[in-house]
Amino acid sequence: MLLAFVVLLTAAVPSALASGTTGNSGSKKLVLGTSADFAPYEFHKVINGKDEIVGFDIAIAKEIAADLGAELVIEDMGFDGLLPALQSGRVDLVISGMTPTEERKKSIDFSNTYYKSKQVIMVRNEDKDKYPTMTELENEKIGAQKGSIQETIGQKIPGAKLTSLDKISDIVLQLQTKRINAAIVEDTVAAGYLDDAIGLAPAIPDEEQVEAAIGIRKGNTELLKAVNGTLERLKSENRIDQMVTEASQLMADRETKTPNIFEVFWQYKSFYATGVGYTLLLSALGVIFGVIIGLIICLFRMHDLAILRWIGTAYVEVIRGTPMLVQLMIIYYGLSLTFGINFSALQAGIITLSINSGAYLAEIFRAGIQGVDRGQLEAARSLGMGKGAAMRFIILPQAFKAVLPAIGNEFVTIIKESSIISVIGMVDIMYQASVVKNITYQGMNPFLIAAAIYFVLTFILSKLLGRLERKLSASDRR
Repeated sequence: MLLAFVVLLTAAVPSALASGTTGNSGSKKLVLGTSADFAPYEFHKVINGKDEIVGFDIAIAKEIAADLGAELVIEDMGFDGLLPALQSGRVDLVISGMTPTEERKKSIDFSNTYYKSKQVIMVRNEDKDKYPTMTELENEKIGAQKGSIQETIGQKIPGAKLTSLDKISDIVLQLQTKRINAAIVEDTVAAGYLDDAIGLAPAIPDEEQVEAAIGIRKGNTELLKAVNGTLERLKSENRIDQMVTEASQLMADRETKTPNIFEVFWQYKSFYATGVGYTLLLSALGVIFGVIIGLIICLFRMHDLAILRWIGTAYVEVIRGTPMLVQLMIIYYGLSLTFGINFSALQAGIITLSINSGAYLAEIFRAGIQGVDRGQLEAARSLGMGKGAAMRFIILPQAFKAVLPAIGNEFVTIIKESSIISVIGMVDIMYQASVVKNITYQGMNPFLIAAAIYFVLTFILSKLLGRLERKLSASDRR
């Protein structure tokens, strides 16, 4: 019932997060998976007041879609989530400066190479002379993108303390705040982050030039042939080099003046407004379905049948004993890979929040029911009421009033914990803050704005719940 309700309620929501369409040859959409923080390959840019994902990878994808006569749909997600998304059919192809390593070829197919680059070591300008060769990087704190070829290079450096993160911008932030002393990146990507504080070290990894190719789900030979055909055409027309130049110019075209936090908020207020809308939708539906699940599990735990009590107890222990992020990955990727059930990011987020919240609300309801004097149930039964009717009309109303503050606290908690859903590309507040960070190259202000928005939401909600609680308790004072 929960799954059916979520699918129905979210079917018409314009989440701009399409499912993969590879299996349908008649589809008019080509879904691209990418990690849009890898300028100039793919990155966010405000153009004519609108946020767009641009870069030469995106330009190539548009050419592929045009040759196929399809509409290009872009899904932005973490780099390490691209392969699972492709394998599960959520996206049709992956273009994200991905290197076709032998390990990756076991999971997906790759197109012909469309670009080559070399690896460089990015450091703080004050440390340039400290790393003349790769030997000096031994036993140092190094950063690299999670799941990338750069991470593999870092793992080979003896004694290196490697920090792997999803976003290049987060790695640069680690470098700026002196949590790492060097970062391994591609030379094309590094160009977008070089400034008065960040530069390149003389040390260069021994690896040869790294190739970039397009990832396609195994067995999809028709799409692979079409992609290779488009790449050959672009190469023959010398279009790819032109695309790289245009993307690099677009990447370099950024403000020299650093806006303050109020200017950032005002300029990108529409981003945060969208994030607030999805955060509230996730939280509200998560609590509504969580209450339903929690009440059912609570009644299971208090039922006379041992099997129902066991089911209720097992549910609570398993859900409370596993991280919400793991539950999200199982629902979003696991169900798709195992059973072919493809939920959108919005649907997966609501289901995850609901089942997680349901386990905690079940215990809250159980405490509330047990707090009602048992004599009331016995009195109702002695007057001829059935156990179900007595529970519905006598016990549950009193229990609900008693646990209302705890339910309110759970709602506040869900609003904050919904930020986890951003890892699968859900455009909530945290996702939008990351987008603004990638656009502005500011590591602090976008997240301070997000923190302020979360505080305002939870503060207002707490006050409203307080008023409701006082109104419900007014009868107790008469």
